[in-house]
Amino acid sequence: MAHFAKLDENNIVLEVNVVSNDTINNLPFPESEPVGVQFLTEWSGGYTNWKQTSYSGSFRKNYAGVGYAYDSVLDAFVPPKPYPSWLLNTNTAQWEAPVPYPNDGGMYEWDEQTKSWVQLT
Repeated sequence: MAHFAKLDENNIVLEVNVVSNDTINNLPFPESEPVGVQFLTEWSGGYTNWKQTSYSGSFRKNYAGVGYAYDSVLDAFVPPKPYPSWLLNTNTAQWEAPVPYPNDGGMYEWDEQTKSWVQLT
């Protein structure tokens, strides 16, 4: 099965649809994308802003989820930014805290006000 993200005018994912492999002629990505987009455009009554996504993350960095943004420069789906201070890792298209998560075995949550990890009790 192939998965396609329906994007709004700002390239934010509205939904993800599944298209059968038969419909895309069993083509691999990226050859499958224009075939799937054509099918979905007809199926949806003319909506054309679709991008293929990989359930395994083998292309476009992350599987698209509702609310994710498609970044055309990175050719990646980027999850919503969890905190204003976090930075985007352009290699993984994931947000990272400005301070690494402690590796002492404890459980922590991010405190945006102090921009630090606070241990849970």
